[in-house]
Amino acid sequence: MTTLSIYDENNHTQPRHYRDFSEIASLLGDAGVLLERWEANQPLPDNAAQEEVLNAYKESIDKLNLKYGFQSMDVVALTPDNPKREEFRNMFLAEHIHKDFEIRFFVDGRGLFYLHLDDKVYMILCEKGDLISVPANTTHWFDMGKAPDFKAIRLFTTNEGWVAEFTGSDIASRFPDFDEYLEQVSD
Repeated sequence: MTTLSIYDENNHTQPRHYRDFSEIASLLGDAGVLLERWEANQPLPDNAAQEEVLNAYKESIDKLNLKYGFQSMDVVALTPDNPKREEFRNMFLAEHIHKDFEIRFFVDGRGLFYLHLDDKVYMILCEKGDLISVPANTTHWFDMGKAPDFKAIRLFTTNEGWVAEFTGSDIASRFPDFDEYLEQVSD
């Protein structure tokens, strides 16, 4: 279930949790973050190739593309048996920004976005069907857990694709990681 938890930057013990998708989308929208839910226009096998995945969501992608003018897009997938899973996970765990806004759509699986906005940390558990757009220059990080299992469409308004500028902050280490967060919100 899509979940939002809002923490005070200096108090990690009493977050506010939200589970209603409309309420989450509204709260994130107030912060300039787009959260939508998409459905495929055709069934997809687990081993669907990039073109199959993009075609299944073509209508939704085209609608968003009219507004933003994407220069590139791809499909990334990571499974628990990937030998580079720890390397990939660590790459996203440090707080960073992008000059471009970041759009991710979860075709399968789930991941946890952390947005550092003013004196708050917003933790958004995105699952299959969720699209999230993180505004340009927003400090954030992402965790996929120790056993990542997701497939996502990434959309970029630049040809360079994913380019991060790391802040050097250790803030990510002060908040629950993906696996700890799942334990907390499943209670």
